[in-house]
Amino acid sequence: MFDRMTLADPVPFQAWMQAHQALAERELDRLLPAVGTPPSRLHEAMRYAVVGGGKRVRPLLAFAAGALTGAPVERVATAGAAVELIHAYSLVHDDMPCMDDDILRRGKPTVHVAFDQATALLVGDALQSLAFEALARCADREACDAALERVALLARASGSRGMAGGQAMDLESVGRRLSQPELETMHALKTGALIGCATLLGALCGSPLGDGERAALERFARTIGLAFQVVDDLLDAEASTETLGKTAGKDALANKPTYVTVLGLAAARQWAQDLHAQASAALEPFGARAQRLGQLADFIVKRSS
Repeated sequence: MFDRMTLADPVPFQAWMQAHQALAERELDRLLPAVGTPPSRLHEAMRYAVVGGGKRVRPLLAFAAGALTGAPVERVATAGAAVELIHAYSLVHDDMPCMDDDILRRGKPTVHVAFDQATALLVGDALQSLAFEALARCADREACDAALERVALLARASGSRGMAGGQAMDLESVGRRLSQPELETMHALKTGALIGCATLLGALCGSPLGDGERAALERFARTIGLAFQVVDDLLDAEASTETLGKTAGKDALANKPTYVTVLGLAAARQWAQDLHAQASAALEPFGARAQRLGQLADFIVKRSS
């Protein structure tokens, strides 16, 4: 579809988003083992967990950031898909009885319900390995050096100082009342780390960023990652199970601290708007080059599911 991510893009946002969601879907389909490949049940469950579901926000952020640095679209597609594979594995594990114990995800039974708990555990393990395999592939020495930085970035965002650490904090917080700073620390790891990683990975697939540009992009990613979680908490409190495709009100039933329980509905809505404004301000140094990132920020904060 494209050779390189381009800055001058007159396509309306909705059409751009749908086209790049389709690119992400094709890349995920390419990376996942083919149907019938042994062990066939595990591979079937991996596809069940990944293909045809979700908004693909993380790959979209990678594509939008890749436009800032003229990144080759194939490289960005692989980087975005790697982050999405990590995200999918985290959802499979989060839904298991030892974690959040949920039965519905993306409008269908969770993996441990559709298959079994042992298969769900292995699905998460295999998706994580596949993400790093995809990201580590390189063709020459220069590409290997750049790939190594991207692998290290994804590893940190996925591990104890990122998503996994945030999930541990989330489990420890059940029944406790956290302060807003404590809640932000938890979600900066659990949700924000992968969102930030996707954004940086997309940009790192192209020409090098200056120090100031990288700092601005990191500020954008950090604030929009927090905004994503605030909106998630608002939707969990206000939207229906049918709209969300997952069990609504689960956090309240589990006595988990959220932005709604800590701040209240009105203040949580305002905080999402404040974070949106901060994210938009972080993009100002890029001017029109950050058009798609700005539009994605709007989409993240205004979404209804």
